[in-house]
Amino acid sequence: MRLSFIGAAILATTINSALADEGMWQPHQLPQLESVLKEKGLEIDPKNISKLTEFPMNAVISLGGCTASFVSPKGLVVTNHHCAYGSIQYNSTPENNILQNGFLAKTYGEELPASPGSRVYVTEEVTNVTDKVNAHLNDSMDGNARYKAIEQAQKSLVAECEQGGGYRCNVYSFHGGLEYYLIKSLEIQDVRLVYNPAQGIGKYGGDIDNWMWPRHTGDYSFYRAYVGKDGKPAPFSEDNVPFSSDSFLKVSAKGVKEGDFVMVTGYPGRTNRYRTNAEVEHQFTEVYPKAKAYREQSMDIIKATAEEGSKARIAYESTLASLANYAKNYGGMVNSYQKTDMQERKDKLASELASWINADKARKKQYAHVLKELDSLIAKSQASSELDLILGYLNRSAMISTASRLYRLANEQQLPDAEREPGYQERDMTRFKAGMTSLSRRYDDAVDMALMAHFVDLYAQLEPQQRVASLDKALGLDKGYSKEKMAKTLAAMYKNTELNDEQVRLAWMDKSVAEFKQSDDAFIKLAVATYEQMRERELEDKALSGELNKIRPQYMAAIIAYNQEQGLPVYADANSTLRVTYGSVKGYSPRDALTYTPFTSLEGITEKFTGVAPFDAPAAQMEQITAKNYGSYEMASLGSVPVNFLSTVDTTGGNSGSPTLNGNAELVGLLFDGVSESIIGDWDYDANLNRSIHVDSRYMLWVMRHVDKADNLLKEMVIVK
Repeated sequence: MRLSFIGAAILATTINSALADEGMWQPHQLPQLESVLKEKGLEIDPKNISKLTEFPMNAVISLGGCTASFVSPKGLVVTNHHCAYGSIQYNSTPENNILQNGFLAKTYGEELPASPGSRVYVTEEVTNVTDKVNAHLNDSMDGNARYKAIEQAQKSLVAECEQGGGYRCNVYSFHGGLEYYLIKSLEIQDVRLVYNPAQGIGKYGGDIDNWMWPRHTGDYSFYRAYVGKDGKPAPFSEDNVPFSSDSFLKVSAKGVKEGDFVMVTGYPGRTNRYRTNAEVEHQFTEVYPKAKAYREQSMDIIKATAEEGSKARIAYESTLASLANYAKNYGGMVNSYQKTDMQERKDKLASELASWINADKARKKQYAHVLKELDSLIAKSQASSELDLILGYLNRSAMISTASRLYRLANEQQLPDAEREPGYQERDMTRFKAGMTSLSRRYDDAVDMALMAHFVDLYAQLEPQQRVASLDKALGLDKGYSKEKMAKTLAAMYKNTELNDEQVRLAWMDKSVAEFKQSDDAFIKLAVATYEQMRERELEDKALSGELNKIRPQYMAAIIAYNQEQGLPVYADANSTLRVTYGSVKGYSPRDALTYTPFTSLEGITEKFTGVAPFDAPAAQMEQITAKNYGSYEMASLGSVPVNFLSTVDTTGGNSGSPTLNGNAELVGLLFDGVSESIIGDWDYDANLNRSIHVDSRYMLWVMRHVDKADNLLKEMVIVK
C-alpha cells in the first residue's frame, strides 16, 4: 500500500511541476519524469538512467562521503580535489609536499596507495525491503525494542547480501522510515592516487572563496581502482590489476553554454526538508551557531599549535579543510535563515498541515495524534543538545576516541557477531584497522592535547547536573576545576599513554575487557571509567530513536498526502544513496542590482592572483594564461577557457565529485560546491537562489594538457571534441 501511495504522489508531481528543477530523485523514479527530462534536454532514454547496471549509472561510483566516476575502461576515476584531499595529505611530507606541488603518475607503477580505508563503491542493486523490516515490528513495542528489531532486521539483510565477499551492503530508510531499501555495492579495496593538480589550482581561492561566486577552482583529481587478477576486489597488492569497468564516461571538450541541460548523478549526504518547524528553529538558533563557533575555535587552536609547513600542520591539513568548510557552511545557514522567511513558512506549513488533517474525519483519526506525539519526542530529543554537542567535539580528541573505540570493540567481541553493534562486526574490522593506521599521519600530541583542553574547559562550564558524573570523576572535575590544574592533568595523561603508537593501537584490537581494566594507560583508564554511563546515554538515545521511528513515518505519510493534494514535489530526503538531479546552466541575482553570469574564465584567475595562498596559481599556469594559450578549449562567447560554471541542479554535501552530464550523458564538469545563498537548501528549496558550482571539463582538460602535461591520462580517456 505504501509503495502504490508514494508512486501515485510522484506521478501527480510530474504533472503539476513540469518545469521545476527541485528534487533529488531515486533512479527508479526517473521513467515517471520522462516528459520533464525530455523537455529539459535529455537525449538518452530516461529508462537507461533507472538501470544501475547499464550506462551511464554503472559509471557513477561512491567514495564513501564523496561521489566519483569512471572515465576509462582501466578503472581511472575522477573526483574532486577536496575529495582526494585526505589521500594527497597522507602521501605528503615536508620533503615531498604533493599537496602543495601536485602529483602525476606517468605509469601504473608510480601511482600511490590512497589513504588507509579508501574505497570505491559501485552500486549494483537496489531492493525494496520495507516489508521485510516491518515484519519484525508491532505497535506494542517500546522504543528500545523497536530500535533493536529494526537494527536486527537490517543486520540480517546485510549479512545475507554480503555472502561470498566483495560487496558492501547497507539498508537505508527513506521518508523517515516509511520505506527501506537494501543497497548492494561492489567494494573495491585497492585505490591509488594517480594525479592531483597543485594546491594553487585544486584549492585556488581556499576558504575565502569557499561557497562563493565567482569561483576559479580546479577542484578535480584522479584515482585508479585496482582488483585481483581474477577481477574480484582484493586488498592492496603489487600483483593487482586495474579494474575493468563495464562502462565509463566520455569527457566533453565542447562543454556547455548558458541555458543547456545538465544532469548530476551522485550520492548526496543528507537533507532535512521535511523536518518540523520546531526542529528547524532549534537547529538554526542553537545547534548551528554553536557548532560554527566550536569549529572556528578548533581551527585557531590547530594553527596556533602547529606551525605552517611543519609535520604537525601537514598532519592536520585535511582536518583544517573539513573544519573550515563546515564552519562557513553553518555560518551561511544561519545568515540565510535570519535573512529569509523560512521559519515563518515552516510555521505556516505546520499550521496548514494541522488544519488539513482536522478538516477531514478520516485524516483526523489517522494523523491527529501524530503531530502531538512527534512534537513531544522532538522536545525530549533536544533537551540535552548542549551537552551532546560539547561531548561530540571533545570526542574529536584522537586519544579519547581511540581509547573509547578500542574498549567498545573489546566489549562487543564478547558477543556473537550478529549481535554486535554496527561498526564493530567482522565486516567492519578492515575499516576499523584502517582508522587505527591512518591516525599515524593525522595526529600530533601537542595539537590533540590543546584541543582536548579547550573542550574540557567548555564542558566544565556546564552545570554539574548537565554533565556526566563518571567523566567528571575521571578528570577530577568532581573536586573542582581550574585551567591550570586541568593542564597538569592532561599533560600527565598524554605522557602516560602509548596509544599514539600505531603498533600499540593495533595490538589493543585483540585484547580482552579484563586486560583493558588492568591497564595503566591514562586514556584507556578514562574509557573504562566512563564506559557504563556513556553506554546508558547511548541506550536512552536508541530508545528515543525507536519511538521516533514509529511516529516519523506516520508524519511523513501525512506530509506526502498533503503535498500530493497541493501538487508539490515528492522525493525522499537525501541519505547518501544514489540520486539524480537535473537543471540548466544559469546565473542568478542574489540581491538588488547584482546579477551573476554563469561562467568564469582564466582571466579571473589572474585578477585574483596575489602570489600568496590561497591565490597562488602556479607560475606555469600564469604563463599560459598570459600568453592566451587556450588551445582547443576556448569558449567562443567567453573569449577564453571557462573555469567554473553555475547550474540549477539540486545538490548537497556528498554530491562533491559528482559527474555533471549533458543530454548525451557525456561528462561536462564536476560538481564541487554551492553558492552561499543556496547552503540552506539542505533544509529549504528556493528556485531563484539554488545554484550549484561545477568545474568545467574544458578547464580540467586545459590544465592537464598545457600546465601539468598529463598526456598519458588524456590519451587514456575518450575525449569528445
